[in-house]
Amino acid sequence: MTLRTILWCCALTFAPTALAGELRVGAAAVPITPNPGTPMAGYYSARAAEGVDDDLYAKAIVIEQDGAKAALVVCDLISMPRPVAEDARRIIGQKAGLRPDHVMVSATHTHTGPVLPTGSSRDPSEEEPAAVAKQYVRTLPELIARSVVLAERNLRPARAWVGVGREESLAFNRRFFMKDGTVGWNPGKKNPDVVRPAGPTDPEVPVVYFDAPDGTPIATYVNFAMHLDTVGGLRVSADYPHTLSAILSKLKSPEMVTVFSIGCAGDINHIDVNWADPQKGPSEARRIGTVLAGEVVKTTARLKQVNTTAPRGRSEVLPLELAPISDGDVEWARKTAVKFGKDAPSFMDRVKAFKVLDVHARGGKPLEAEVQVIKLGDDLAFVALPGEIFVELGLDVKKRSPFRHTVIAELANGSVGYVPTRRAYDQGNYEPVSARCAAGSGEKIAETAVRLLEQVARER
Repeated sequence: MTLRTILWCCALTFAPTALAGELRVGAAAVPITPNPGTPMAGYYSARAAEGVDDDLYAKAIVIEQDGAKAALVVCDLISMPRPVAEDARRIIGQKAGLRPDHVMVSATHTHTGPVLPTGSSRDPSEEEPAAVAKQYVRTLPELIARSVVLAERNLRPARAWVGVGREESLAFNRRFFMKDGTVGWNPGKKNPDVVRPAGPTDPEVPVVYFDAPDGTPIATYVNFAMHLDTVGGLRVSADYPHTLSAILSKLKSPEMVTVFSIGCAGDINHIDVNWADPQKGPSEARRIGTVLAGEVVKTTARLKQVNTTAPRGRSEVLPLELAPISDGDVEWARKTAVKFGKDAPSFMDRVKAFKVLDVHARGGKPLEAEVQVIKLGDDLAFVALPGEIFVELGLDVKKRSPFRHTVIAELANGSVGYVPTRRAYDQGNYEPVSARCAAGSGEKIAETAVRLLEQVARER
């Protein structure tokens, strides 16, 4: 931290107490970029970072009104392990005085970030990579907490604005009905056997903007439901949110913090099967980030000021039934997961093997899935869901929410893996094969989110 930053934080620490009913907002970004050599996440094969294209961050927005505080934190990571989120919340409570149910910690799902060991069968197995990955994870809670502490120190009088853009050219459902009656997954560009998408997308682009009463930008929170897997390769990158943030900073202010969270995108990616051009690499991430930034900029002209109230949060941890497996599955998975070279299993067999081993390792203990909601007034609420949630489930929550604007961040406060709709389990293919939770889990999560939204809507 620079001397200037320290002096600024100290000055804010001794700022006058907030007036009754006054909204105060602060924001901060803390680098969480891993070192070269760190194992990289996102695929079913081992790889290590050879360098850095752009830094990863833990970004936080802290909101305070009438003595109540809430924090929205998003990290440029593949997921958010529950132990990391819990440790970060504990430190945040100690250093910034925020309650755990008022702290939302999520991940963007970048596939060009570090592996986050969780005891899964997919964790690095070799001694040195495993040690590097574990050391990285040990540093995360303190760094995440630091972003909130700095944001809390930067609290200043503010206004909140909200609007919803619509971007229909970027995101696509990656599951398709095929001519042979099956449901395909990422079937390839210009595949003549594709009939139509097996599900919808969510084209909404919620934008929540915070500025000072004199118009000075503080933070922009952007949400969009689309996988972050455009860069690829062996260099660390935040993917398309990096370009989004860079463009908005140039247009608004280099001091403004842009926070991007991923919506319910368990079955949504950026691949347009009707477009023959390749869609992979840094240039594709820049294209997507630029288009998304354009929609955010257009939306800023339509923002409406939010009549905020003291933030209110609710949280509930659900037990989710495990996906069914058999003793025969376990024996097969143990043999399959260790095969390489010419004997390597098919991709789908490898996916199933890791799922079986993870489910078996739980010894019948249900998964823990935290559902959280935070409201900032009668018209605006945030929802945190703990996994890669199918888009239809998110659309259902939005439709039934009592709030005019409901922003859903997945991979928040933990991750239980893929959470398909009940119908998708019968259709099969990648996400249901990978899912550690049983059919019906997604609907249970959605019902809980709606119930919590209804409860918090009644609070004053």
